[in-house]
Amino acid sequence: MSRVSAIIPAYNEAQNIGSVLRVLRQVPSIGEIIVVDDGSTDNTAEVARQAGAIVLSLSENQGKGGAMKAGAAIAHGDVVLFLDADLVGLTADHIEELVGPVVRGDQEATVGIFEGGRASTDWAQAVAPFLSGQRALKRQLLVGFEHIDMAGYGVELQLHRQLKRMGIVPHEVVLHDVTQVVKEEKMGLVKGFSARMRMYWEIIREIPRI
Repeated sequence: MSRVSAIIPAYNEAQNIGSVLRVLRQVPSIGEIIVVDDGSTDNTAEVARQAGAIVLSLSENQGKGGAMKAGAAIAHGDVVLFLDADLVGLTADHIEELVGPVVRGDQEATVGIFEGGRASTDWAQAVAPFLSGQRALKRQLLVGFEHIDMAGYGVELQLHRQLKRMGIVPHEVVLHDVTQVVKEEKMGLVKGFSARMRMYWEIIREIPRI
């Protein structure tokens, strides 16, 4: 069976990441769990280590794309699983449904789509499923990827574009009852809204590259 490397980019996610890591540790096919602490100012790294993850700490915030690339560079698995650090409602079954088709060789890549979690995240992924951060793919595919470290929150669009260039359409996996903590809940209304606008800008910036 192919070994799976789970990679979680995380910036100030000490309050949320523990529950995701506990789920990952329940999945037999996960060979290693890598948390990329992307210049956090809280104790994200400590929480991740205590949960048994390999922690790669970046001295400065590189953005989501940079953190994902850094994690992939040290991964050893034949299959790479990318997950967000702030997922709510995730189960071991969800993980198996994401990685299973790639591990078995039925699919080159999968993408997880929220359904039944909360209206805002369900709607966003129904409109643009390629924006999901929950993905599994063969690690060898990453060798041909370019510029994901510069894409920030637009990294999912970059992944979509580069898989499309390879002729690969990720198999969609419905993640029932899964959602994530939104930025306003993490940072408060004003800072969270500002961070959301920055995230949208980084996504929009990548659209011409598709």
